[in-house]
Amino acid sequence: MMAEDIQHNQKANFNGLTKSAKSGASKKLTIKNFKDRPELTDSYTEDTWIKLRDAVSAIQNSTSIKYNLEELYQAVENLCSYKVSPVLYKQLRQVCEDHIQAQIHQFREYPSSSLDSLSFLKRMNRCWQDHCSQTIMIRSIFLFLDRTYILQNSLLPSIWDTGLELFRTHIVSDGAVQSRTVEGILEQIECERNGETVDRSLLRSLLGMLSDLQVYKDSFEQRFLTETNRLYAAEGQRLMQERDVPEYLHHVSRRLEEENDRVISYLDQSTQKPLIATVEKQLLGEHMNAILQKGLWMLLDENRVCELTLLYELLSKVKGGLMTLLQAWRDYIKVHAHQTSGLLLFTTTKTIKKTFSLLAVWSDPTDELLILDKIMIIFRFIHGKDVFEAFYKKDLAKRLLVGKSASVDAEKSMLSKLKHECGAAFTSKLEGMFKDMELSKDIMIQFKQYMQNQSDPSNIELTVNILTMGYWPSYTPMDVHLPAEMVKLQEVFKIFYLGKHSGRKLQWQPTLGHAVLKTEFKEGKKELQVSLFQTLVLLMFNECDEYSVEEIRTATGIEDGELKRTLQSLACGKARVLNKMPRGKDVEDADRFHFNSDFTHKLFRIKINQIQMKETVEEQVSTTERVFQDRQYQIDAALVRIMKMRKTLSHNLLVSELYNQLKFPVKPADLKKRIESLIDRDYMERDKENPNQYHYVA
Repeated sequence: MMAEDIQHNQKANFNGLTKSAKSGASKKLTIKNFKDRPELTDSYTEDTWIKLRDAVSAIQNSTSIKYNLEELYQAVENLCSYKVSPVLYKQLRQVCEDHIQAQIHQFREYPSSSLDSLSFLKRMNRCWQDHCSQTIMIRSIFLFLDRTYILQNSLLPSIWDTGLELFRTHIVSDGAVQSRTVEGILEQIECERNGETVDRSLLRSLLGMLSDLQVYKDSFEQRFLTETNRLYAAEGQRLMQERDVPEYLHHVSRRLEEENDRVISYLDQSTQKPLIATVEKQLLGEHMNAILQKGLWMLLDENRVCELTLLYELLSKVKGGLMTLLQAWRDYIKVHAHQTSGLLLFTTTKTIKKTFSLLAVWSDPTDELLILDKIMIIFRFIHGKDVFEAFYKKDLAKRLLVGKSASVDAEKSMLSKLKHECGAAFTSKLEGMFKDMELSKDIMIQFKQYMQNQSDPSNIELTVNILTMGYWPSYTPMDVHLPAEMVKLQEVFKIFYLGKHSGRKLQWQPTLGHAVLKTEFKEGKKELQVSLFQTLVLLMFNECDEYSVEEIRTATGIEDGELKRTLQSLACGKARVLNKMPRGKDVEDADRFHFNSDFTHKLFRIKINQIQMKETVEEQVSTTERVFQDRQYQIDAALVRIMKMRKTLSHNLLVSELYNQLKFPVKPADLKKRIESLIDRDYMERDKENPNQYHYVA
C-alpha cells in the first residue's frame, strides 16, 4: 500500500507536488524505532550507498525499485546516525546532478523547425514534471537526511531546493534552451491572441516552472511585455482607421477581458498590473483624443447610453482620461446649449470636478423645477451613483441645517426623481434626513410647552434639530467652552428628550450650531445672525472691550484654524463688528481685537457669514474613500449570497453573477482581492484540483 501511494504521487500534477514538497507534508514512510542497529563498517557503508544509489537511479529511469521502501528509509537513518551525513548528502547531490546534466542533450539536439516548437514545449514540460515527481520520491527516501543534517546547516539547500537549483543551472539557464522555451511560449500566446485554441494547461505548467525556478521576470516577463506593447501599438493604429468608435470601444473592452483572463489562467499574478497598463496605454491612452473627436458627439447625438457608459469606464482607467472626457463633453454642451437650455450651467462653471461631485452640487434645486429634468438626463450617464449619493447627501445636509434651500418642495421633487431612477434603497437615508427635520419641529413644540412649566425659565430660546446618525454625513465632534446658561439649557433639553426616549444618546454638534444675538451699537439696537463659534467670541466682549487671539482661544476652546476663520469673519469681512489691530485681511497670533461700537448697517438683522474653508482635495478623496469602503462590504455580501445559493461556481461565472448584482463599477482586480479576503476568512475555498473553481464553506 505504501509503494502504491508513492507511485500515485509521481503522477500528480506539478502544483500539488510543489506545495507538498515545500511544506514538508510528505509523511508516507513511517519508520519503526529499531533498538538494534547494524555495526558501521566500510563494507556496510559502501553496500548501503550502492543500494540507495540504485534506488535513486530506478526512480530517475522510471523503473521498479528492487528494495523495500521502509528498508531504504531505515538505511538513510542508520547512515545519518553514524555521522556520515555530509558524505551521503554530497553523493546524493552528485547522482542527481549527473542525471540532470544528461537531460540537456535531448533539447540541444532537438530539430529547430518552427513546426516543432509546440512539441519542444511538451518535451520540456514532460521533463519538468518527471523531475518534480522524481525529486518528491527521492526526498521521501532521504527524508531523515533532509530533516536533520540539511535542516541544521543553514547554508545547505533542502533536497527539493537542490533539485530546483540543478534543473535551473543545467537545463533552463542554458541560453539556447531558455530562448527556445520562451519563444515557444510567446508564440503560443500570440496564436491565442489571434483567435486560435492553445493548450493553456501546458502554458500554466511551463510558466509555473519559470516562476518556481525564479527566472520568470528576467527570462519571460520583460520579453512578453515588449511583445505585448508592439502588438497593441500596431493594432491600435490599424483599428482606429478601420473601425468606428463604438466598435473600437467594444474591441478594447474585449481585449482587456482577454488579458485579465490570461493572468487568471496561466500568467503570474505579478504580470497583471504592467500587462493591463500596457494594453490601456496603447489602445486607449495613445488614441484618447482621436476617440473623443471621432465619436463622442455622435454617441451623444444618438443617445447611445451603452457605448457612453463603456467610454466612461474605459477612460477612467487612463491617467487624465476623465478630465479629457469632461472637457470634450463641455465643448459639446457649449455648442448645443441652445437645444438644451438647462445644461447652460456647464458653460458658466469655472472648474469642472468629476461628474458625480459636480452634478451633486448642481442638484441644489431652484424655483426653476424644469432644470431637474435636465439634471436627471445627465445623472443617467453616471455609473458610480453611490459616489454621487455621498456628495449629494453632504450638500443637502448643509442646505437643510442652515436653511439655504430655495424650496423644500423642489428638494423633495428631486428626491422623488432619484427614487424613481434608482429605487427606494438609494434615497432611504436622504428621506430620513427630511423626516428628522420634520420630527424635530414636533419635538420643539413639545419642548416649548415643557419650558413654560419650568419654575426657572431661561432667557435663551433654544431650538434643537435631532439628527439620526445613520442618515446624516459624519461630523467631527469638537469640544468648546459654552457659557453656563447654554450648558444649563442643554441639560434641561437632555432631561426632557431622554425622558421621552429612554435608551438613546445625544451628542451635541457645535460646528452646526447658529444663534441670533441682540446687541447695541451707537447707531442703535441690532440683531446679529451668527454661527455658534461667532457667538462664543462675541459674548466675551460683554466682560471686556479687548482681547488677544490667545485669550479668545483659551476662553472658547475653539480649534486654532476654525478660530482664525471666525475672527476673520467678524473683523475683516463686510460686517465688521470687531476691530483688529493691526489691520489686515489675515489673522495672526499677535493680533488684538476690540468691540466696534461705531458699527453701522442699514438692516436691523444682519447675517454675518462664517468664512467657509473651501472643500479640499483631501475632503473629496475622503468622501470617495468612504464610498469605496462601503463598496467592499457590498461586494463581500454579494459574494457570500451567491456562493451560499450556488454552493460551487467557476471564477468566471461567479464574476459574471457578481456584475449582475452590483450597481457600481468594479475592476476585476478588486473583485479578486475580495474573493481572496473571503477565502482567508473561511467563507469559501478553492477547489483542490481546479484553482479557478470555488466552494461555499458552510
